This record gives sequence, C-alpha cells and structure tokens, in this order.
Amino acid sequence: MSTHTPHPDQSSGTRAPRDAWKVVARREIDVQVRTKSFRIGLLVTIVGIVATIVGVHWFQNRDTTQTVAVVEPAAAAVVKAADQLAGDDTLTIRPKSVADTAAAERAVKDGDADAALLATDDGYELVGERDVDATVQQSVTAAVRATALQQNAAAQDVDLSALDAGTTTSERLLDRGADDGGLRQATSFVFVLLFYLTAIVLGMGIASSVTQEKESRVVEILAAAVPIRQLLWGKVVGNTALAVLQIVSYAAAGVVGLLLTGQSGALDVVGLPMLWYVLFFLVGFVALASLWSVAGSLASRTQDLQSTTMPAQMLLLVPYFLAILGGESIKTVVSMIPVVSSMMMPARLVEGSVPAWQVAVALGGTLLASVLLVRVGARVFERTLLRTGDKIGYREALSLAE
Repeated sequence: MSTHTPHPDQSSGTRAPRDAWKVVARREIDVQVRTKSFRIGLLVTIVGIVATIVGVHWFQNRDTTQTVAVVEPAAAAVVKAADQLAGDDTLTIRPKSVADTAAAERAVKDGDADAALLATDDGYELVGERDVDATVQQSVTAAVRATALQQNAAAQDVDLSALDAGTTTSERLLDRGADDGGLRQATSFVFVLLFYLTAIVLGMGIASSVTQEKESRVVEILAAAVPIRQLLWGKVVGNTALAVLQIVSYAAAGVVGLLLTGQSGALDVVGLPMLWYVLFFLVGFVALASLWSVAGSLASRTQDLQSTTMPAQMLLLVPYFLAILGGESIKTVVSMIPVVSSMMMPARLVEGSVPAWQVAVALGGTLLASVLLVRVGARVFERTLLRTGDKIGYREALSLAE
C-alpha cells in the first residue's frame, strides 16, 4: 500500500524562493566533490588518459632492431641495402655474421637473430623461427631483387639506369584525411566509451541518491523547504555540471597527452570534434539526468533500482554497441535519434565529414527531447517522490502525471 504526501507548495503557507533549485544544485555538486571516490576516480581517469596517449605513442615510435644472420659478405651487403630501403627511422635492420648455415639457423632458434638470409642456387632464402617481420621481409626481398638486377645488368653490359627510366611511381591522395584513419577511429571509440562510463556512473549515482533520500525520509525534509519540481531541476543542473566538468577534464587530459608527445598536429583532426562532443554531452546529459532522477523516485528501496533504471541503462547500452559494431548506414540513422545522438554524432564527426543538416537534426532533436523529458520528468517526480511502499512502474507514473 503506497501513501502520498501532498506537494509542499499545496500544504505550506510559505512560498519557497524561485531560485531554490540553485541551492539544490550547489548541494549536489558539494556532496559529490567532497566524496573521495569521485575525486580519486576523476584523477585516475585523467592520469590514465595521459598515460595511454604517451604509452601508445612510445610503443608505436620506439626504436627497434631486427638482426639478420648471414654467412657470406654478399648476404650482409643485401641486408644493409634492405635497411636503406625500409624507409623507417624507428627500424634498423642489421646483419650478424656467423660461420655457416647451421650456425645461422641456431642463432634464429636461440633468439640471437630475428631471421637468417641464406644463399640458394637461385637466389636467397629468408629463414625465421615462426614468422618474419613483414617490413624485414619486404625490404630484404626488394634488396635481393635490386642487387640481382644490378649484377645481371653488369654481366650483360646493360645500362640499368636506362631500363629504370619511367618506372618511378608517386602517390597522391584525394582524401588527405585518410592518413589520419587510425587516430580518428581511436578517438571515436574513446568518445563513446567515456560518454557511456560517465553517464552510467553519474546516472546511477543520481538515482541512488534520490532513493536513499526517499528511504531515509530526508526527502520529506527537503520537500518541506524546496518545491519538488525545483528539487529535480537542482539535481539535473548540479549533476550535469559535474558531468560536463568531468568530460572537459578528460578532453583537456587528451590535449595535454598529445602536446607531451609532440602530436600537436593531431589537434587539427580531433580539436573541433572535441568541442562538438562537449556540446552534445551537455545537451544529452540533461535529458539523461532527468531520467535517472525519475528512476530513483520510482524506487522505494535501493534494490528496486535495477529495474527502475533499466530504460536509462538501455538508452546508453544500445548505442554503445551500435557505435562499435554497427555499419555506416545504421550509425547514420541512429546518430540522428534524439538523446542517442549525443553519443553517436560526435563519434561520426571525428571519423569524417557529416552533412550540416544531420548535425542540426541531431542537436535540435536532442535539445527538444531534453526540454520535454525535463518537463514530463518534473511532473512524474512531483507525484512519485513522496510515495512510499511498493516501487512504481513507468506506466503508472505516467498516468499519475496526466
């Protein structure tokens, strides 16, 4: 059996200040900021972002040496030529002279050499234990071919430079952003992941705090001083401010990581999408915060949150998987659905150009949805927050809001 406590505006003779929601917002921010888990979590994530960028950059650009065991001086010359052909400043291919073929194979098995280049009747054989580095294989193959051509041309008294005339192939890309594909894909994934984690963690915190205040009867004290509608507004504004603070901090950490690793040029690729990301997150989280607050008001006990928060969780989980696994056409359609677009559209923007009308539809639709959800959420919140007993279903809550 549930009971209903009258709205404080109806039962109280005093009129609460119209900006009481600001007091609630400040309280929400103050409580969260003072929480050790919030501060540690924010710091760990920021450090993790910077460390990941630095670590990946170091791993991709670290100097590596590939040793190739050789028996004859001619093979050593081929390996040196392969090092020149590799064209990779971080990779060095160097020869290691050994006594014979058996010693070369033993060096590969023992790990003293990464590969062995052994002469055969019709050229050379590149030997590896399980596999051979792709760059080494391509470079050595090209060096063997070039060396053989030079020797054969000299033996036939042929001018090799004349034969090579007109064989140079250059490359010109019409889409200059193609070289940034890896960076764009990685940033897109990080956008989606951080949105999902931030919205889930903070959202569950909002719902849990509402339910705990309801269980402990603290909400009745708050409702006696602050209109319930303004109580919701304060929770939405306060937690949205905290969420945006986190996202801006993460973006700043990303910028710091890029600058520390000398990748300032990457900001030309991800800089503008970062700004879009913050904007979409701000608009989208307002809608989500109202849903989380309502989910908390529908629960009578903390144990009820698993079911009352399910719609908000699915609203985040489905686009998260679509952003990772979905095809281009699915992503295009879903990225224009209100609220869901706040996660999907920034990911598309960083991956490549998006028509302006699609961005406008996504942002405008989410903004409109946020306004509607806050208004409807406020009506539901007013009529369910002070009800005790069994948890309230969404259908019943909406009927109460009519």
